[in-house]
Amino acid sequence: MAPSTLTALAEEKTLQASFVRDEDERPKVAYNQFSSEIPIISLDGIDEVEGKRAEICKKIVEACEDWGIFQVVDHGVDAKLISEMTRLAREFFALPPEEKLRFDMSGGKKGGFIVSSHLQGEAVQDWREIVTYFSYPLRHRDYSRWPDKPEGWIAVTEQYSEKLMGLACKLLEVLSEAMGLEKEALTKACVDMDQKVVVNYYPKCPQPDLTLGLKRHTDPGTITLLLQDQVGGLQATRDGGKTWITVQPVEGAFVVNLGDHGHFLSNGRFRNADHQAVVNSNSSRLSIATFQNPAPDATVYPLKIREGEESVLEKPITFAEMYRSKMSKDIELARLKKLAKEQQLQDLEKTKLEPKPIEEILA
Repeated sequence: MAPSTLTALAEEKTLQASFVRDEDERPKVAYNQFSSEIPIISLDGIDEVEGKRAEICKKIVEACEDWGIFQVVDHGVDAKLISEMTRLAREFFALPPEEKLRFDMSGGKKGGFIVSSHLQGEAVQDWREIVTYFSYPLRHRDYSRWPDKPEGWIAVTEQYSEKLMGLACKLLEVLSEAMGLEKEALTKACVDMDQKVVVNYYPKCPQPDLTLGLKRHTDPGTITLLLQDQVGGLQATRDGGKTWITVQPVEGAFVVNLGDHGHFLSNGRFRNADHQAVVNSNSSRLSIATFQNPAPDATVYPLKIREGEESVLEKPITFAEMYRSKMSKDIELARLKKLAKEQQLQDLEKTKLEPKPIEEILA
């Protein structure tokens, strides 16, 4: 069972077994071994009908085809708002455990605070604390699940959510045009766009080489905008996990990840970003992920299939069906891996206990 908070565990000398990953899942690249492979794209001029817009669109499309990840600067989100959002997030995680646990979301509550993840059935815990809330559609906001401390949190997070919704829609317009569709096509495909904000806090870890802050995954939704501090820890792969790079933190930039929904709508043309987060023993790390997802009943199917291509999906499904299928597969894979590991240990113990012939002992 996951601990209530990671505050006490961060001071221990060894990592609790519930956080230890199998060797094939452990970090291969250091948290601060930064790569410049992920493009940093300025959005200055993106609203121009001609000129810079075409050049910006070209860079975004290339990044989506290559990695499914890019960073944006000059994005129009006020630096003061970003600074306030970051400050309040840090202050929340610095609260005493009992204050954070007032918003405990275990047991299926929608929004609040938890260690590791809200997903059920995980075999190994992630080394992180999160606070999450649902901000769009507006009618689904439940302010009882939004922290009321530190002071000013709700007002600032409302502004932040609004600005990030606008930025996400602007980026989806670019991708729609790249697919030869009207610029609202991807936004319309979301029907009534859902937005979930997840604030991640990764405390210092006693044995960071044995665990992950967030396990390898692709996001299920359309597009994700990630604000990260300057510590480093976000990693990406495009060869199935054989090699990894650590994304270079850029002050005030948003890392943009394309999700599974965006991947399917583009008929596989745009990659769904394959990524994870690693931790370290030197300093804590903060990131704020804003997930832009379609409505649960939105249809998941390619919006355009180019000549000579076949659909990457057999038939249209709803986003709710796609999400359930993805989560079920992830949990089942983790369960099978855990069973295989337990069987290996049992076989090893059995081998130790079995009496050996005298010839082998004396050999």
